[in-house]
Amino acid sequence: LTALLTRFFVVNSAHCNNLFAVNHKKMVRKLKYHEQKLLKKVDFITWKVDNGGKETKILRRYHIRKPADYTKYNKLSREIRTLCEKIANLEKTDPFKSEAGSMLLQKLYDMGLTRNTMDLSVASTVSASSFCRRRLPVVMVKNRLSQNLKNATDLIEQGHIRVGPDMITDPAFLVTRNLEDFVTWVDSSKIKQHVLNYNDERDDFALV
Repeated sequence: LTALLTRFFVVNSAHCNNLFAVNHKKMVRKLKYHEQKLLKKVDFITWKVDNGGKETKILRRYHIRKPADYTKYNKLSREIRTLCEKIANLEKTDPFKSEAGSMLLQKLYDMGLTRNTMDLSVASTVSASSFCRRRLPVVMVKNRLSQNLKNATDLIEQGHIRVGPDMITDPAFLVTRNLEDFVTWVDSSKIKQHVLNYNDERDDFALV
């Protein structure tokens, strides 16, 4: 089942890439010398349409510093919706329909992208924002480890946060549902010591 679900993603992704490549070749002409010089630092290959300011709003809301992260989330959410549609279009008598649907719903729930595993209509609502809400800074604010996303992002990049036993320094780290309760301070963090002192919970023996 895992292999078949993976094939859905791979085929859809390859198809989209092929279409983009064909259209790109048809639409783009070779730049003249003065145009190349003027546009030397502009990357039109990775340029994304603003979509009426929606992308900018989401980047600000979740304090995402790399627009490429949002682009990845958008692509993944589209592939998930496409996969949902493909599964929904299978014959009702096909046993794979029920198995694949259940497997996809459980996976999305475990990742924290959906709130339940009721039916495929739930999975079809997954969007780029669903991925944004699983980013480590967002989970930190939710768990009251930080007051805002900017501060949470800074703490992560400075090496104050771990998920389970692993220190995480990438704000784009996506926290799964089962790891959400294991987001905490690294043992050597001065912030952790400050919090313990403030709450009168410092254990000097444990710090030796």
